[in-house]
Amino acid sequence: MTLNVDLGALDPKDRYKLLTAVVIPRPVAWVTTISDEGIVNAAPFSFFNLFGKDPALVALGLEHHADGSPKDTTRNIRAGGEFVINIATPDLTVAMVGTAAHYAPTAGEPEALGLPTAPSAHIAPPRLADVPVAIECRRTVALTFSPEREIVIGEAVGLAAREGMVDLANWHVHWNGDYPIARLFADRYARLEEIAPQSIPPAPT
Repeated sequence: MTLNVDLGALDPKDRYKLLTAVVIPRPVAWVTTISDEGIVNAAPFSFFNLFGKDPALVALGLEHHADGSPKDTTRNIRAGGEFVINIATPDLTVAMVGTAAHYAPTAGEPEALGLPTAPSAHIAPPRLADVPVAIECRRTVALTFSPEREIVIGEAVGLAAREGMVDLANWHVHWNGDYPIARLFADRYARLEEIAPQSIPPAPT
Protein backbone atom coordinates (compact mmCIF):
# COMPACT_ATOMS: atom_id res chain seq x y z
CA MET A 1 0.00 0.00 0.00
CA THR A 2 1.38 3.41 -0.96
CA LEU A 3 1.57 6.31 1.46
CA ASN A 4 0.65 9.62 -0.18
CA VAL A 5 1.70 12.77 1.69
CA ASP A 6 0.26 16.21 1.00
CA LEU A 7 3.43 18.25 1.43
CA GLY A 8 1.51 21.51 1.37
CA ALA A 9 -0.41 20.46 4.48
CA LEU A 10 2.71 19.74 6.52
CA ASP A 11 4.38 22.06 8.97
CA PRO A 12 7.50 23.43 7.22
CA LYS A 13 9.80 21.75 9.75
CA ASP A 14 8.22 18.36 9.07
CA ARG A 15 8.34 18.98 5.32
CA TYR A 16 12.04 19.79 5.57
CA LYS A 17 12.72 16.72 7.69
CA LEU A 18 10.93 14.43 5.25
CA LEU A 19 12.38 15.82 2.03
CA THR A 20 15.98 15.99 3.25
CA ALA A 21 15.71 12.34 4.31
CA VAL A 22 14.56 11.40 0.82
CA VAL A 23 16.78 13.55 -1.42
CA ILE A 24 20.10 11.92 -0.50
CA PRO A 25 23.00 12.02 -0.77
CA ARG A 26 23.53 15.72 -1.42
CA PRO A 27 26.88 17.37 -2.18
CA VAL A 28 28.13 19.84 0.38
CA ALA A 29 29.49 23.28 -0.47
CA TRP A 30 31.86 24.48 2.24
CA VAL A 31 31.66 28.15 1.36
CA THR A 32 34.24 30.80 2.16
CA THR A 33 33.52 34.50 1.79
CA ILE A 34 35.19 37.69 2.99
CA SER A 35 33.61 40.72 4.63
CA ASP A 36 34.30 44.36 3.84
CA GLU A 37 36.44 44.37 6.99
CA GLY A 38 38.56 41.48 5.70
CA ILE A 39 37.13 38.79 7.97
CA VAL A 40 37.00 35.36 6.31
CA ASN A 41 33.82 33.38 6.91
CA ALA A 42 33.30 29.65 6.33
CA ALA A 43 30.05 27.67 6.48
CA PRO A 44 28.69 24.41 4.99
CA PHE A 45 25.60 24.23 2.75
CA SER A 46 23.97 21.03 1.50
CA PHE A 47 21.48 22.74 -0.82
CA PHE A 48 24.05 22.99 -3.59
CA ASN A 49 24.81 21.64 -7.04
CA LEU A 50 26.32 22.29 -10.44
CA PHE A 51 23.93 23.95 -12.86
CA GLY A 52 25.34 24.13 -16.37
CA LYS A 53 28.56 24.49 -18.33
CA ASP A 54 28.25 27.52 -20.65
CA PRO A 55 28.19 29.54 -18.56
CA ALA A 56 29.39 27.22 -15.80
CA LEU A 57 26.84 27.86 -13.06
CA VAL A 58 26.39 26.63 -9.52
CA ALA A 59 23.25 26.90 -7.39
CA LEU A 60 23.60 27.55 -3.67
CA GLY A 61 20.70 27.56 -1.22
CA LEU A 62 21.16 30.04 1.63
CA GLU A 63 19.16 30.16 4.85
CA HIS A 64 18.66 33.39 6.78
CA HIS A 65 17.95 33.93 10.46
CA ALA A 66 14.36 33.42 11.61
CA ASP A 67 13.78 37.18 11.58
CA GLY A 68 14.85 37.37 7.94
CA SER A 69 18.21 39.00 8.58
CA PRO A 70 21.09 37.52 6.51
CA LYS A 71 23.78 35.33 7.95
CA ASP A 72 27.45 36.10 7.31
CA THR A 73 27.73 34.14 4.04
CA THR A 74 24.72 35.84 2.48
CA ARG A 75 25.76 39.30 3.66
CA ASN A 76 29.29 38.85 2.29
CA ILE A 77 28.08 37.55 -1.08
CA ARG A 78 25.66 40.47 -1.38
CA ALA A 79 28.43 42.94 -0.60
CA GLY A 80 31.31 41.48 -2.60
CA GLY A 81 29.57 39.25 -5.12
CA GLU A 82 32.17 36.48 -4.74
CA PHE A 83 32.48 33.17 -2.92
CA VAL A 84 34.49 29.95 -2.94
CA ILE A 85 32.94 26.48 -2.87
CA ASN A 86 35.39 24.25 -1.04
CA ILE A 87 34.88 20.50 -1.49
CA ALA A 88 35.50 18.60 1.74
CA THR A 89 36.59 14.99 2.12
CA PRO A 90 35.68 12.74 5.08
CA ASP A 91 38.78 13.67 7.07
CA LEU A 92 37.55 17.28 7.16
CA THR A 93 33.99 16.53 8.31
CA VAL A 94 34.53 17.53 11.95
CA ALA A 95 36.10 20.85 10.95
CA MET A 96 33.39 21.47 8.38
CA VAL A 97 30.58 20.84 10.85
CA GLY A 98 32.39 23.04 13.36
CA THR A 99 32.07 26.03 11.05
CA ALA A 100 28.26 25.68 11.16
CA ALA A 101 28.26 26.86 14.78
CA HIS A 102 27.24 30.43 15.56
CA TYR A 103 30.06 32.95 15.51
CA ALA A 104 29.82 36.71 15.75
CA PRO A 105 30.35 38.55 12.44
CA THR A 106 33.60 39.88 13.85
CA ALA A 107 34.97 36.34 14.37
CA GLY A 108 35.91 34.34 11.29
CA GLU A 109 35.48 30.57 11.52
CA PRO A 110 38.80 29.66 9.83
CA GLU A 111 40.75 31.79 12.29
CA ALA A 112 38.73 30.62 15.29
CA LEU A 113 39.14 26.94 14.37
CA GLY A 114 42.70 27.14 13.08
CA LEU A 115 41.81 26.31 9.47
CA PRO A 116 44.52 27.51 7.07
CA THR A 117 43.47 29.45 3.99
CA ALA A 118 45.15 30.13 0.65
CA PRO A 119 44.63 32.96 -1.83
CA SER A 120 42.23 32.48 -4.72
CA ALA A 121 43.48 33.18 -8.24
CA HIS A 122 40.46 35.05 -9.63
CA ILE A 123 38.45 36.44 -6.71
CA ALA A 124 39.02 38.07 -3.32
CA PRO A 125 37.74 35.41 -0.86
CA PRO A 126 40.40 32.81 -0.08
CA ARG A 127 39.93 29.06 -0.29
CA LEU A 128 40.48 26.59 2.52
CA ALA A 129 43.99 25.23 2.05
CA ASP A 130 43.30 21.68 3.24
CA VAL A 131 40.51 20.80 0.79
CA PRO A 132 41.48 18.92 -2.39
CA VAL A 133 39.38 21.10 -4.71
CA ALA A 134 37.91 24.60 -4.53
CA ILE A 135 35.71 26.41 -7.06
CA GLU A 136 35.93 30.20 -7.31
CA CYS A 137 32.57 31.82 -8.07
CA ARG A 138 31.02 35.18 -8.86
CA ARG A 139 27.36 35.84 -8.13
CA THR A 140 25.14 36.04 -11.21
CA VAL A 141 21.68 36.39 -9.65
CA ALA A 142 19.96 35.85 -6.32
CA LEU A 143 16.34 34.74 -5.93
CA THR A 144 14.43 35.30 -2.69
CA PHE A 145 11.52 32.96 -1.98
CA SER A 146 10.77 33.73 1.67
CA PRO A 147 12.26 35.73 4.55
CA GLU A 148 14.37 32.67 5.40
CA ARG A 149 15.31 31.27 2.01
CA GLU A 150 17.42 32.58 -0.87
CA ILE A 151 19.06 30.87 -3.83
CA VAL A 152 22.26 32.29 -5.28
CA ILE A 153 23.33 31.37 -8.80
CA GLY A 154 27.02 31.89 -9.30
CA GLU A 155 29.36 31.51 -12.26
CA ALA A 156 32.34 29.26 -11.66
CA VAL A 157 35.35 31.28 -12.86
CA GLY A 158 38.26 29.29 -11.45
CA LEU A 159 39.22 25.97 -9.92
CA ALA A 160 42.10 25.11 -7.63
CA ALA A 161 43.05 21.46 -7.20
CA ARG A 162 45.66 19.58 -5.23
CA GLU A 163 48.80 18.83 -7.23
CA GLY A 164 48.50 15.69 -9.32
CA MET A 165 44.74 15.44 -8.94
CA VAL A 166 43.76 16.74 -12.39
CA ASP A 167 45.01 15.04 -15.54
CA LEU A 168 45.63 18.00 -17.85
CA ALA A 169 45.78 15.80 -20.94
CA ASN A 170 42.08 14.92 -20.78
CA TRP A 171 40.80 16.94 -17.78
CA HIS A 172 40.02 13.84 -15.74
CA VAL A 173 39.92 14.25 -11.95
CA HIS A 174 41.52 11.47 -9.91
CA TRP A 175 40.03 11.24 -6.42
CA ASN A 176 41.99 8.05 -5.65
CA GLY A 177 39.12 6.74 -3.55
CA ASP A 178 39.01 9.81 -1.30
CA TYR A 179 35.68 11.13 -2.57
CA PRO A 180 33.88 14.20 -1.19
CA ILE A 181 31.69 13.93 1.88
CA ALA A 182 27.94 13.92 1.19
CA ARG A 183 25.04 15.05 3.39
CA LEU A 184 22.33 12.60 4.36
CA PHE A 185 19.87 13.94 6.94
CA ALA A 186 19.98 15.55 10.39
CA ASP A 187 23.61 15.26 11.53
CA ARG A 188 24.47 12.29 9.31
CA TYR A 189 26.96 12.31 6.47
CA ALA A 190 27.96 9.68 3.92
CA ARG A 191 31.36 8.46 2.86
CA LEU A 192 31.30 7.66 -0.87
CA GLU A 193 33.45 4.58 -1.26
CA GLU A 194 31.91 2.55 -4.07
CA ILE A 195 30.87 3.45 -7.59
CA ALA A 196 27.99 1.40 -8.94
CA PRO A 197 28.84 -0.55 -12.11
CA GLN A 198 27.45 0.81 -15.33
CA SER A 199 24.65 -1.28 -16.72
CA ILE A 200 23.13 -1.04 -20.18
CA PRO A 201 19.47 -2.05 -20.41
CA PRO A 202 18.69 -4.69 -23.00
CA ALA A 203 17.46 -3.48 -26.38
CA PRO A 204 13.70 -3.70 -26.86
CA THR A 205 12.53 -6.64 -28.93
